[in-house]
Amino acid sequence: MAVETAVQAGRSVAAGRTKALLVLCVMQLMIILDGTVVTVALPTIQGDLGFSQAGLAWVMNSYLIAFAGLLLLAGRIGDLIGSKRVFLAGLGLFTAASLLCGTAGSSEVLIAGRFLQGVGGALASAVILGMIVGLYPAPGEQARAMGVYSFTSASGASIGLILGGVITQTVGWHWSFLINVPIGLVSLAFAVRLLQADKGLGLTKGADVLGAVLVTAGLSLAVYTIVQTAEPRAELTRTLVLAAAAVLLLAAFVLRQARSMNPLLSLHIFRKRQTTVANVVVVLLFAAGFGFQFTTALYVQRVLGYDSLTTGLAFLPAPIMNALMSLSIAPRLTVRFGPRTMLIAGLAAFLAALLWISQAPVDGSYVVNVAPVLAVMGAGIGLAIPAAIMLAMSGADAGDAGLASGLNNTAQQAGAAVGTAVLATLAASTTTSRMADGASDALALRDGYGVAWLAAAAFVLGALVLSTTLLRAPRN
Repeated sequence: MAVETAVQAGRSVAAGRTKALLVLCVMQLMIILDGTVVTVALPTIQGDLGFSQAGLAWVMNSYLIAFAGLLLLAGRIGDLIGSKRVFLAGLGLFTAASLLCGTAGSSEVLIAGRFLQGVGGALASAVILGMIVGLYPAPGEQARAMGVYSFTSASGASIGLILGGVITQTVGWHWSFLINVPIGLVSLAFAVRLLQADKGLGLTKGADVLGAVLVTAGLSLAVYTIVQTAEPRAELTRTLVLAAAAVLLLAAFVLRQARSMNPLLSLHIFRKRQTTVANVVVVLLFAAGFGFQFTTALYVQRVLGYDSLTTGLAFLPAPIMNALMSLSIAPRLTVRFGPRTMLIAGLAAFLAALLWISQAPVDGSYVVNVAPVLAVMGAGIGLAIPAAIMLAMSGADAGDAGLASGLNNTAQQAGAAVGTAVLATLAASTTTSRMADGASDALALRDGYGVAWLAAAAFVLGALVLSTTLLRAPRN
């Protein structure tokens, strides 16, 4: 009888953890979706709200910048007052901001709403990884849980492109945001009941608000500096001044962390080579991944001539292969061979996909030049992302769970923001140069995207070199 009771109790605990994981992943999916769902709707949004070409980039950048800049502070606050409180606050704000975006009647309101979405997303996402590690401390279970999480994160970008195309074509771009409202409210109700409350270290430990201001301003200015270089009238002197100011702000942030009694980012975490290198790999991986999907969506639309719905559906091979790898194959292989081996294999596959598509012609075929690339990319990402996250989190102490989670999420979002800005800028500047040389519009666009894909390949190659030379397999 006692054994049967124990078995039932164990099943109840496992079911509760599964439901809690589902709530966390639904929030993560909404966050990632909103980073990409508007990509295929940008031309429609531009026409409806009167965006300039330069201003249109801020529909994406305002979200990514707020997200990346506030993740460290959000992770620290989670350590201080408890992860559940921070998660609920972020989910609530994100849902409210989605309503604001969906009802926006001007460009200013939409950008403000996107920024608030980034703030809410940062609060929630910063503590998700730490909560998953707490739910699944055993290596095997953690590998499976990270597979679910990484599928959510990696496939969310591709799913966002698909949903963005379907929604824009059928009911209008407003519903790309409004769909979050009922999902967010239901998730909030379940999160209150399912997520376990934790007290945290206490507010007396402090949160470095000045550090948050410095890092947010530094990242924002860095991304803006990159984006504005694509403008036809961009001046070298102004660009250098902006770049220098961004570097100074980020340097001031590091100095502040070294001297602060209660730093936002305790620099001791970088003494662990595993944590540092794995997070650099994450930055490079997400820079290549998000930049690739952004430029590939534009290639399919502007060069191959697909509409928004067809563009979204064209990305289906990526999430399908990602799901196959991250939810089924990768967890078993990770337990057998270790996350480092899976990371290297995934990066190698992603690199091959980028080199493949960089040779796509102007009159490229979806069957030859796009679909297989997306399938290989999806498989590679499905192997690489969960492994990279496990390696980044493997050295964190229990008291640093929120910090490590916030740092890793910052690496993801900073990589996504900077990677998208860099690849979009390279594509735009190359296209402008080729047009000035007399190339046709289609050829100039293709050449621009080709340069961007090669830059993404360089990011992945850098991550591959770091993974093979500096990362070690974590001890169980």
